[in-house]
Amino acid sequence: MKKGIAVVILLFTGGSWSHAPCFAQQDTTAQRPVKIVLADGSELIGSITAEDSVAITFQTLSGISMTIPRIQVKSKNDLAGYFDRGRYFRPDYNSTRLFFAPTARPVKSGQGYVSAYQIFFPFLAVGIGDYFTFGGGISLLPGVENQIYYLMPKFTPVNLDNFSVSGGVLYINSTGGESDGTGIIYGVTTYGSPHVSLTAGLGWGFSGSETSDKPIILLGGELRVSNSIKLITENWFPVGSDVSFISFGIRFFGDRVAADFGLVYPAGSEISGFPFFPWLGFAYNLGMEK
Repeated sequence: MKKGIAVVILLFTGGSWSHAPCFAQQDTTAQRPVKIVLADGSELIGSITAEDSVAITFQTLSGISMTIPRIQVKSKNDLAGYFDRGRYFRPDYNSTRLFFAPTARPVKSGQGYVSAYQIFFPFLAVGIGDYFTFGGGISLLPGVENQIYYLMPKFTPVNLDNFSVSGGVLYINSTGGESDGTGIIYGVTTYGSPHVSLTAGLGWGFSGSETSDKPIILLGGELRVSNSIKLITENWFPVGSDVSFISFGIRFFGDRVAADFGLVYPAGSEISGFPFFPWLGFAYNLGMEK
């Protein structure tokens, strides 16, 4: 467990290899980002400081203030991202999850994503009313008679700008219907900004009607290092077990598509040879804000 905590501390104290800000350095403005397209086709990204029926007073990312006659404005649209230190950052629509484990953030109502983990495990998640996230899928393992299906509902009663609390269930069973199913009941909290955040949670495994009396501790985090790249760590510490799972990797994301690559290390195991397992994940986002 100490190794996993060390990974998270290194990631979020702004090590020399990263120029991204830590919690205390975060300086995101509260103004809504806006994109204005002018009649000649040029585009401006910044914020509106004042407007009336005749003109718009606009401040660019570099801090230049200008007055634009409305007759010169072809379109004006709010952007879903945010400002930080004079730069505009697109939103990461994948911030509702780490590599696999959920963060406490909900999928927004009317939005969702289609993903695939380790290629053979597709997943679909949708947001309902900004408080409920419902996800599930079924494995596509070649040559296997009975596939694995999984359901993952999540409820988020607290969702503030920098703090969220959620609870949910991961339920797993076989299409053969030979068991009562297994899974994890969990609670998770996420604290931080769109640039950097920490996630911590507790989960209790169950099989049928029996539930474990010892929890699994989740500790993870995200650190954005550019407009399209985020570093991620996700670590699992089963209480009472000598084996923990520590992971570290990277996420590349655009407006709709995201790709994750990580390395998972089973600390405390006796695996010989290359000590890491690769993790691959892909996602396509649906119903996003423009």
